[in-house]
Amino acid sequence: MRVLTFTSLFPNAAAPLLGVFVQQRMTHFAQRKGNDVTVVAPVAYFPSWLPLSRWENKRRIPAQENIRGLNVYHPRYALLPKVSMPFQGYSMFLASLPLVRRLHHETAFDCIDAHYVYPDGFAAVLLGKRLGLPVFVSARGTDMNLFPSFRLIRPMIRWTLENTAGTIGVCETLRKAMVAMGASEGLSTTIGNGIDLERFSPVDCQEARLRLGIQTDAEVIVSVGALIPRKGYHFLIPALAKISSTHPSLRLYIIGEGESRSQLTALAKANDVQDRVFLIGSKPNEELRYWYSAANVSCLASSREGWANVLLESLACGTPVVATRVWGAPEVITSPDLGVLVEQGVQPIADGLDAALSKRWVGEVLIRYAASRTWDVVAREVEDFLNVRLGMEQQQTLKAGAVQ
Repeated sequence: MRVLTFTSLFPNAAAPLLGVFVQQRMTHFAQRKGNDVTVVAPVAYFPSWLPLSRWENKRRIPAQENIRGLNVYHPRYALLPKVSMPFQGYSMFLASLPLVRRLHHETAFDCIDAHYVYPDGFAAVLLGKRLGLPVFVSARGTDMNLFPSFRLIRPMIRWTLENTAGTIGVCETLRKAMVAMGASEGLSTTIGNGIDLERFSPVDCQEARLRLGIQTDAEVIVSVGALIPRKGYHFLIPALAKISSTHPSLRLYIIGEGESRSQLTALAKANDVQDRVFLIGSKPNEELRYWYSAANVSCLASSREGWANVLLESLACGTPVVATRVWGAPEVITSPDLGVLVEQGVQPIADGLDAALSKRWVGEVLIRYAASRTWDVVAREVEDFLNVRLGMEQQQTLKAGAVQ
């Protein structure tokens, strides 16, 4: 099966961790016998004379590169930040069409595999209609739990979902949201993300703490995610303060970077836990296992997520999870033996952390559960779904030809 993966969420030379979950899924898909994957990952174009330093790295992304064995192309499309979102899908389509047409002419694709319903999926469906290719669209999170609330975007999301050959939600809640917006129930499925066991495996707790410079007798909470409001750190930090008196050696390490750093620093000070909260900044993916292994518990306090990779990553390192009961989290934390699900709020998170810190967890159970959902398993599920759907498409084409 020859597949064109179309998504702006893909690692590149300037952002090696961007969309790593898409890269993992399609790298393992390509490794299955008979499959071939080419990636088109559009990048917004910004002229060098614009004084926008935050986009400087994007200018250094090459037109073509090889990422984990996959050929990746980066056509440039026009984008004005904050004002051109309703036109972004069209811009992606127009910028990518000449390249995709040439690649399809050289060696024909069987289908287009798009990730993120809008703008990526919208552009991919336009490409599919132009080239006569079936398009499969995967919802990842914000594209279905936020974007449909935008008045100008909602009609394009609906049109995209009504014109796909099949849809994939990385959690069941996202799949249902797609169906509610126009996707066919019979052409949809749920395929969650997987875990890379080479990157995420347990390390001896004391060894990890010595490596990271963490006090060996502390109680440690780790939270991994960007410093943005959606991640709920403005609930997590006061929750830590609430239980600090009963957990005198408690420490919180937040791994990530973002716009809320100064506010979170001020919040820790306001709650008198500035000596217990550490904003570590971003860390390479391969270093995260040491942080998970050093922790007594990890915490995800988000208001919305698709399938949060950090949950399986923590479990694969033998560390239980406290997570807000939103979107895909209950589909990952399926048992009280794996973690504690809570509502988003200071007191519920405080109670959940207190319960998790007080419980005796069986690390082998957590590790075994995470290991059952490797990227190889995910790739097989994707391959099975595409094969079934493409077979149905071919049958419909043959029937239509017979009628004519």
